[in-house]
Amino acid sequence: MKKRLLSFLLTALLTAGSLAGCAAPAESVPPSTSTQVSSQPEAVSSIPSGASEEFSQEPSSSVFTPGSSSEAVSQDTPSSAPEEDTQNTGGPIVYMTSEITPESLVAIYEALGASPSGNIAVKLSTGELGSNYLRTDLIGDLVRSFDSPTIVECNTAYGGSRANTAMHYQVAEDHGYTAIAKVDIMDENGSMTLPVAGGDNLKENYVGANFANYDYYVVLSHFKGHTMAGFGGAIKNISIGIASSQGKGHIHSGGTGGSMWGGDQDAFLESMAEAGKSVVDYLDGNILYINVMNRLSVDCDCDGNPSEPDMHDIGILASYDPVALDQACVDLVYSAPDGQSLIQRMESRNGIHTLEQAEKIGLGSRSYQLVNIDG
Repeated sequence: MKKRLLSFLLTALLTAGSLAGCAAPAESVPPSTSTQVSSQPEAVSSIPSGASEEFSQEPSSSVFTPGSSSEAVSQDTPSSAPEEDTQNTGGPIVYMTSEITPESLVAIYEALGASPSGNIAVKLSTGELGSNYLRTDLIGDLVRSFDSPTIVECNTAYGGSRANTAMHYQVAEDHGYTAIAKVDIMDENGSMTLPVAGGDNLKENYVGANFANYDYYVVLSHFKGHTMAGFGGAIKNISIGIASSQGKGHIHSGGTGGSMWGGDQDAFLESMAEAGKSVVDYLDGNILYINVMNRLSVDCDCDGNPSEPDMHDIGILASYDPVALDQACVDLVYSAPDGQSLIQRMESRNGIHTLEQAEKIGLGSRSYQLVNIDG
C-alpha cells in the first residue's frame, strides 16, 4: 500500500513539473525572411548609400491576418473615424476587390458611397520615369467620372525628374495624366503651413501652397515598398505626397530641420503620421482613400529603377480611414505566400511604426472590417 501511495505521489509530482515547464503558446508574429532587398538605385543619386542600410528595429505588435468580411479585431474605433464608415464593433470598414481593372476601381469607389462636391483633387504619385506608377488606362475612368477633377502633386526634394515644376509637368504629360485631367503641381508657388496637433516631432507641416484650393481629396495610392519608410500607401501619399519640397525635407528630418538622410528612423516614420494627420484635420472629413496593390515592388514610385516585383498582384482596397486601409494592405502582404521580399523591406525599416504612431495620435484605427465586394 505504501509503495502504491509513493508511486502515485511521484507520478503527480512529475506531471505537475511537466505542466509547469510548458510555456504559453507564443503570439504569432510576421514571418521573417533572409531575402535581400535592392540597394538605392542610381536614378536617385542624391540619396546617400546609408539611406538604404538595414535598420534593426522589429515591429512591436503582431499582425492581424484578415479573412472573411466579418473578421475584426477588438480595438476601439477612434472618434475621428467617419460615422458612415464604422459600425458599433470591429472598426472602420475596408472594402476590397481582387480584380484590378478600370471597372473594379470604379466599383470600389462606389462601394464607399461618397458624394464629393466642389473642387475635387485626385492625389496620386506621378512617379519617376521607369517606375510602377498607376497607369492611366487603369485610373482614367474613375478620374473622368468626377466633375472637372484636378490631379495634384508636389515636387520632390531629392533630385530626379520631378525636382522642379517645369520638369514635373513634363513627367505628368509623359505619363498620360494631362490627357485625363487638369494637373496642378501644388507647390509651384511655394508652401502653406498646417498646424500639427499632438505630434511628438512636428509642430507644423508644410504643404503645397495650392493645397487649400480644393474642397475634396480622392487619395489614389499605389501600395508598394519604400527604401526609407518600408512601405508606401495612403499615409505616405497624404504626408510626403502632399508636402511641398520644403515639407518633404522637414518630415524626413523628423522635424529637426537637419539632414533628410541618416537621422532617427522612428522620428521620420512618426513625422509621416503626424504630417498626415494635419492634412486630415484640415480637410475635416472631405477625403477618401483607395490603395491599388499591383506591381508590388520593394521600391517606391519615386525610384526610377525599381526592383522587379516578385510577388503576385493582390487587389484594390478602399476606406475612409487611412490607417485601417494601410494596415489591411500590410496584413495582406504578410498573408501572401510570395510576400517575403516586401515583408523584409517593411520589417528592416520598422515600417509598422508609422501605423502605430498614426493610431496613437488619432489619425485612424489599425482595427478594421474587411469587406470583399466581389460577391
